[in-house]
Amino acid sequence: MSTPTQVKIYDTTLRDGTQGEGINFSVTDKLLIAQKLDQFGVDYIEGGFPGSNPRDITFFQEAQKLKLKHARLAAFGSTRRANTKADADPQLRMLLDSGMPVMTIVGKTWTLHVTEILNTTLEENLAMIGDSVAYLTAQGREVIYDAEHFFDGYKVNPDYALSTLATALKNGASNITLCDTNGGTLAHDFEKIVARVVGEFGPDKVGIHTHNDSGLAVALSLAGVSAGARLVQGTVNGYGERTGNANLVTILPSLFLKMGCTAHCAPRLEELRELSLYFDELANLPPDTKTPYVGASAFAHKGGLHANAAQKVKSSYEHIDPSLVGNRTRILVSDMAGRTSIATKARELGYEFDEKSPTIADLIKQLKTREFEGYEYEAADASLKLLIAKNLGHYKPAFELEAYRVIIERRHDELVSEATVKIKVNGQTYLTVSEANGPVAALDRALRDALEPVYPQIKTVTLADYKVRILDSQQHAAARTRVLIETNDDHGNIWGTVGVSDNIIDASWEALRDSVEYKLLQG
Repeated sequence: MSTPTQVKIYDTTLRDGTQGEGINFSVTDKLLIAQKLDQFGVDYIEGGFPGSNPRDITFFQEAQKLKLKHARLAAFGSTRRANTKADADPQLRMLLDSGMPVMTIVGKTWTLHVTEILNTTLEENLAMIGDSVAYLTAQGREVIYDAEHFFDGYKVNPDYALSTLATALKNGASNITLCDTNGGTLAHDFEKIVARVVGEFGPDKVGIHTHNDSGLAVALSLAGVSAGARLVQGTVNGYGERTGNANLVTILPSLFLKMGCTAHCAPRLEELRELSLYFDELANLPPDTKTPYVGASAFAHKGGLHANAAQKVKSSYEHIDPSLVGNRTRILVSDMAGRTSIATKARELGYEFDEKSPTIADLIKQLKTREFEGYEYEAADASLKLLIAKNLGHYKPAFELEAYRVIIERRHDELVSEATVKIKVNGQTYLTVSEANGPVAALDRALRDALEPVYPQIKTVTLADYKVRILDSQQHAAARTRVLIETNDDHGNIWGTVGVSDNIIDASWEALRDSVEYKLLQG
């Protein structure tokens, strides 16, 4: 049995990732992320540019207090300026002052950048690389050299591009990382060039850093490892400037489960989905349901034939066991569903019945009709469970609506919504009135106020998210509307409900009612 290839993982979410549009981490966020990455087991965590802004200055000051178990923190900067001495360069001094054990410095590889951007000579650029690496290593720091625009530079002048790498290694760099800075290199060129570098300097010295401008950042990272590179740089969830960096969340399971590689973080792969969600939460971004491996849709089956086959042999429609990355199989119920899909989903929701039962046929017919009317149950499991319970005769209404009314009033500069709800529980009528800044919030509050005397568990329920979709926009203001509501409670349970109507308030009421009914059905 062959020994797995050992790869080092270098995370640059806190530096390159924060250059992505809409990504903005506080100092506290960055410290939490560093600790999370260390717990997960990455080898290097790049913290940012020391001295570039007050936030990064504060981060590096606080980061020196962190007690990391494995990861090494890196400060990022560039080679010395042209025609100066390394020990007199203020930017290199700030790198050292950060107190980090690793210095990652970027240097020019592409002759175009040397002569047109830096306005210096090719010889001086080599001296800038060598002097900077030698100076930092002499101060006891590990130096990783990022060869900027390496692939563009190699295509123009391969000998010069290779000489920049040789200079960095000669002066003490522990690793030379090849950067596809513009993200424009294709896979066949990339792998061939990496193989040439590996052949020249050895696999343990070569790393890769890719951008996703051509949609190939993950593929190129894997190709780089296939060609012999042994360090992979990337960001969690692919955050990064323009179209993003290589997504470590996709790279890692591909390396460990498909390519025979391993890394220090490999034993914690089951925590990958949780890691991805954690970063999205701190970034205040909705998780991408289509993310390979960890997305909510990654192992979701909607078509009846697919669901049927996946139930019999999971590998028939799933390329890995979802639990290996902390995910799970999901059966989606829609107008494409067959008996197996419905029966499987029912079992998932806690109900058992025979696939050949007439009840399933009736339920499928009902689902197809309701989806035609605009209902959608993929994100509304709670509404689906109530529908199944009704079909099986397991449903008893917790309350009966007698009437509701919503009034919107402008009081000077203030907009106020007032909702009145009249319901009957066990033969007794409850009438409540509530105000809020919006009509749905007022309706939600009035319903809770009416139910809490009888069902005190409602106090733990919170409306977490509210989404509206116009289904037939050609009808303009009279269009049919679908409302999806996400609700949670203080036990960490989350459930979704759906309502559809020509009236947005009525659609909201239906989703709110299902949300409460589901909570009460659970006990």
